[in-house]
Order: sequence, then C-alpha cells, then structure tokens
Amino acid sequence: MASRAGPRAAGTDGSDFQHRERVAMHYQMSVTLKCEIKKLIYVHLVIWLLLVAKMSVGHLRLLSHDQVAMPYQWEYPYLLSIVPSLLGLLSFPRNNISYLVLSMISMGLFSIAPLIYGSMEMFPAAQQLYRHGKAYRFIFGFSAVSVMYLVLILAVQVHAWQLYYSKKLLDSWFTSTQEKKRK
Repeated sequence: MASRAGPRAAGTDGSDFQHRERVAMHYQMSVTLKCEIKKLIYVHLVIWLLLVAKMSVGHLRLLSHDQVAMPYQWEYPYLLSIVPSLLGLLSFPRNNISYLVLSMISMGLFSIAPLIYGSMEMFPAAQQLYRHGKAYRFIFGFSAVSVMYLVLILAVQVHAWQLYYSKKLLDSWFTSTQEKKRK
C-alpha cells in the first residue's frame, strides 16, 4: 500500500493493479440505476406537486377561473401516482425485489393509465383549439389543454424511463440473487 509521505513500494511501477479485486458489474449497475430512478422520482415529485397546487387553487378558488381552470377528471386518479414512487424508494435500501415489482405494477395502474385516460379526455378540446382556435379553459392566460398536454407528455416520459430503469434494476438484482444461490 502506498503511503502519502513516503516513496512508492519497492519493486513496483504502479501497473500491478490488474490482479486486485473489483466490484462486480451487477453491483455497479445497481448503484447507477438506483441513482437514475431517484432522479426520475424527484422529477415526478415536482410534477405531482405542481398538479396538487393547480388542483388546490382550482378547488379552493384562490384565483379566478380565468387564471386557473378546474381540474380534469384524469388528474384525480393521477394523484395516486405518488404511491409507486414511494414503493420504489422503499425498495432501494435492502434491494427489496417485492417492493420494486409492486412499484412497477402500480405505476402502470396509478400513473400510466390516468395519463392515457387524460390524453383521451382532453383530445376533443385540443382538436377544437387547433381547428378553430377556441379555448375555454385557461391557466394563467395559456390554453389549459396545451399546458396539460405538455405536462402529460413530460409525465409519460418520466414514467416510461422509470419503468425501463426499474426493469433493468430488477434484472440486476435477480442476477446477484442467482449468484448467491449458486455459491
């Protein structure tokens, strides 16, 4: 082992590191994927908080309906989309496979399904806006349909990447579990 103050060990030029132990690839991948999923969960949390704020302002009538429109129906079940993210976070400390699987299944139910329903619910209003240029709901002067479609597209991308990375993480955990069983 090299010391900070002294010279390099006698008989070595520093190129003898090849034989040393390395961290297994699936452990490195697990750490990297957990980091990526956490970033996506934080982005999802920001989207979720903005949606909660919009819905609260709409229901409590803190601003006029000219500034903030009432929520669409898909926004209510989408509020449950925080549950899969929390399950995902709970699965990380001990590599809990069952929590991660529950997170992935509930993400389809509580996140992706409301977004698909939302795209269908808002489609007639979007069609009317782009064909005739008429909008009846607004968010701070912008068409509510346009703003909510942007939010919807961003949320779909976040959840799709979250599912993709979760699947890769699950595969990584299964690899390490199988290697432990072989030994």
